[in-house]
Amino acid sequence: MRLGKDVAWLDMARTGEDTWRVTADSCSRLTADCTAYLTDAEVVDFAEEMLSRLGAASGASFSAAVTPGRNNPLVLKAEPVEDGFAFFVRLTPNGDDGACHLQMEFDPIPIEDLREAFHVQLGQPPA
Repeated sequence: MRLGKDVAWLDMARTGEDTWRVTADSCSRLTADCTAYLTDAEVVDFAEEMLSRLGAASGASFSAAVTPGRNNPLVLKAEPVEDGFAFFVRLTPNGDDGACHLQMEFDPIPIEDLREAFHVQLGQPPA
């Protein structure tokens, strides 16, 4: 799953069984790169939750965490903007840590691009 463009982006990739790499970059000045221990089920649940929220007719803001536990490496907060959502990203490489975290925001991403990114995460063809 990759969100964002050249200036600011977030990527989450499976690197092994229950091991994911979470990387982010903002203007090549602020970067994060950490290993996250997540089950495939947690990642699938996250992607499915994001897809269901993107499909909501209300266009309301929402927030979703990869996992609600202490070891949560990623939270996305989405704000509706025209035909897409702008994202506020909070990365916590050491779990839900208030002292060691990265916060960044992404320019609006069209809903269709977001759907494609989360369908890819689920191993599905874009809807």
